[in-house]
Amino acid sequence: MPVKRIKVGVVFGGKSGEHEVSLQSAKSVMEALNPHQYTIVPIGISKSGRWHVGKNAMKALEEEQKTQVPSGSSASFINQQVGGLTPIVPKSPAAPVPATLASDVDVVIPVMHGTYGEDGSIQGLLELMDVAYVGAGVLASAVGLDKIVMKQVFGSVGLPQVRYVGCTRKTWQARSNDIIREIEESFGYPCFVKPANLGSSVGISKAKNRSELERAVELAAQYDRKVIIEEGLDVREVEVAVLGNDTPQISVAGEIVPSNEFYDYDAKYIGGASKLIIPAELTEEQRSAIDRYAAQAFQAIDCSGLARIDFFIEKSTGRVLINEINTMPGFTRYSMYPKLWEASGMSYANLLDTLIELAIERNNEKRELRRSFDVE
Repeated sequence: MPVKRIKVGVVFGGKSGEHEVSLQSAKSVMEALNPHQYTIVPIGISKSGRWHVGKNAMKALEEEQKTQVPSGSSASFINQQVGGLTPIVPKSPAAPVPATLASDVDVVIPVMHGTYGEDGSIQGLLELMDVAYVGAGVLASAVGLDKIVMKQVFGSVGLPQVRYVGCTRKTWQARSNDIIREIEESFGYPCFVKPANLGSSVGISKAKNRSELERAVELAAQYDRKVIIEEGLDVREVEVAVLGNDTPQISVAGEIVPSNEFYDYDAKYIGGASKLIIPAELTEEQRSAIDRYAAQAFQAIDCSGLARIDFFIEKSTGRVLINEINTMPGFTRYSMYPKLWEASGMSYANLLDTLIELAIERNNEKRELRRSFDVE
C-alpha cells in the first residue's frame, strides 16, 4: 500500500524589499523536496498582495517582477537609483487568501524574508487557520526581525553586543541633531545604519562622518519607519545555524570574508566574490561562547524550527558579540544556513525533512492545549 504523501504548501514572494530573495529560496526548497514523500503546492504572493496558487505561481510572480524593473538596471532586481531593492508601496488591496492554504495542505513552509513574511504576519495568518508551519511563531518572528526590540531582549538576558541607537523616521525628522549628538558621544564613527525591520543587507550603509550618517539614515528610512545605528568595530563575521524547538542544536560555525567593505547586498547576491570559511577558525573559548550565546538567544525570543545567528569577533580583543538572529534565513542551496548544516553532516533534503517534522510536532503540541475554560 503506497504511503500517503505529505502536502507541503511553499509560500513565497510577498510585499517586502526581500521579495526577490524569497523567490530564489523557494525555488531551491521546491527542487529539493522529495516528490515521492511530498506533494508540493506552490503559493506565491505578489508585491501588490495578490495570491497565486499552483504550478504557475512562480512564473506569475516573475512576470510581474519584469514589469517593475527600472530600465537600465544592471541586475533584474536591483534599483540603482536608491542603492538597493525597490521599496514596495502596494497600490491595490490584497486578494482573498486562497482556500487551499487552510484546506489542502498539511504543513506550510513560509519561505518569505523581511516584512510581511518574517515579522509574524504570515505566521499569525497560519495560526488562525490552525495550519502547521515551518519556523518561528508570531512572537519570535516579530522580535527577531525588529533589530531594536531584538537587541533589547538580548540585552535583558545579558548577551554582549555592540552599542546602538534606534529611532523612528519621524523622530529623526524632528530631532536629528540630538540623535546625531547621542551617536557621536556614545560610539562615534564609523557606524552602520540599517532599517530596523529588514534583512539581506537591504538599505544598509556604513557612515564614516556626519554627512554620510545623514544620507544613510535617509536611505534606511525609505525601507522602514524605524532605523537603527550601530557601533562600527573592526570585526570578523561568524555565523551558526540553529535547528530544533525546545532543545536546539547548533551547527559548526562559518566565517564570512566580504568582497566589499562590509557584507552588503552586492557582496551577498551580486558580486559572488565573498568567501565563506567553514568551519571558522576559532579558539575553544570563542566556540564555546558562540554555542552558549546562540542557544540563549534562540530561547530568549522563544524561537522554534530554525534560525541563523550572526556574531562579531572583535579583532583586537577576540571578544565575541552577538549581532542578530534571522528566523527565516536565506534558503538557497548556496545560502549560509544549509551550508552550515551540510558541513555538520546534514544534507539539504534531510534538513527540510527535519524542519517539516519539527513544524508538525509543534502544531500537534498546540492542539493539545485547552481551547475553552469551564467554570465548575
